Amino acid sequence: MKVSIYGKKFKPEYSEHLKRLFSKLKDINAETYIYTEYAKQLDEDYGAETYKDYHKLKQLSPDLMITLGGDGTILNAATFIRDLDVPILGINLGRLGFLASTEKNKLEDAIDAWVQGSYKVETRTMLELNSNIPIFGELGFALNDFTIHKRDTSSMIKIHSYINGIFLNSYWADGLIVCTPTGSTGYSLSCGGPIIFPVSGNFAITPVAPHNLNVRPIVIPDDSEIMFKIEGRSENFLCTVDTRYETVTSEHELTLKKSKMVTRLIQLEDIAFMDTIRAKLSWGFDSRNQ
Repeated sequence: MKVSIYGKKFKPEYSEHLKRLFSKLKDINAETYIYTEYAKQLDEDYGAETYKDYHKLKQLSPDLMITLGGDGTILNAATFIRDLDVPILGINLGRLGFLASTEKNKLEDAIDAWVQGSYKVETRTMLELNSNIPIFGELGFALNDFTIHKRDTSSMIKIHSYINGIFLNSYWADGLIVCTPTGSTGYSLSCGGPIIFPVSGNFAITPVAPHNLNVRPIVIPDDSEIMFKIEGRSENFLCTVDTRYETVTSEHELTLKKSKMVTRLIQLEDIAFMDTIRAKLSWGFDSRNQ
C-alpha cells in the first residue's frame, strides 16, 4: 500500500495534523512519499521518501494521493498525477472547499474508509489545450478552467469563438472563461456562470464583463471542440489553465477539447455535492433572524 502526500505551503498550525496523518499511515503499514518542496518546509523529519515531479511519482506508482490544503492544492496535485489514474483524497486544512471536502478532524476516519473501501470515487473531466504556437509545455490541461483575458489596464478584447468549426460569437469583453463542471463553482460562478453538477457532461463558456449585455453564459456538450482567435489594441493577452498562465498574441489559435486524462476524487459516503453547495453558498440560511 503506497501513499503520496502533496502540499503547497506548510504552516505551523498544520503540525498537529501532519503528526496525526503520519501516525495513521504508520498504523496501516503504508509506504509514504511526500512532495520534495513541501517536505523542505516541515518542522519535523517524518522519514518519508520524497518525489519532485510527475516522472518520479510515476516510478513510485502510489495507490493514493493525499492533499493537504484546499481546492488550489488539488489543482496543483493534478499536474503531478496526469494520466496515472491515482485517486486523490483532499484533506481540507482551511475553509470549506468544493474539492477538498474532507475536514481535518475526520482525517483518520477518511483513511479508515479508504482502507475498508467504504467511499466513492468521482471522476472529474479535464480540458486539454492545443495551440498553433506551443504554450504550457506538458501542462496544457485544466481541471477547473481555461481563460483568455486582457492584460493589466488595457482596453477590452475581441474573442472570435467557434464550436466544432462553426462560428459561435465574437465576444467584446475583458475576457472569456471555459470551465469544466468542477470549475463551474470557481471563477466562472463569480462572473455569473451556471453551477454544473460534476458528472453532467458539459462545459460552460462565460464572458468576463462583456460589452454587449445580451451576451450570456452558454453550456455546451463536453465532446465539443472550441477554438478561439483574439484581437485587441494590445499586442499581448493573458491565457491561463487553472493556476498556470502564459502570454499569447493575436497570432495564437487556441483549441480546447475534453482531455483523455481525468482526475479521480475520493469522497466519503456522507458528503454530497448538494451538501457542499448549500454549506459553501449559504443556501437556505436566513441571516435576518440571526
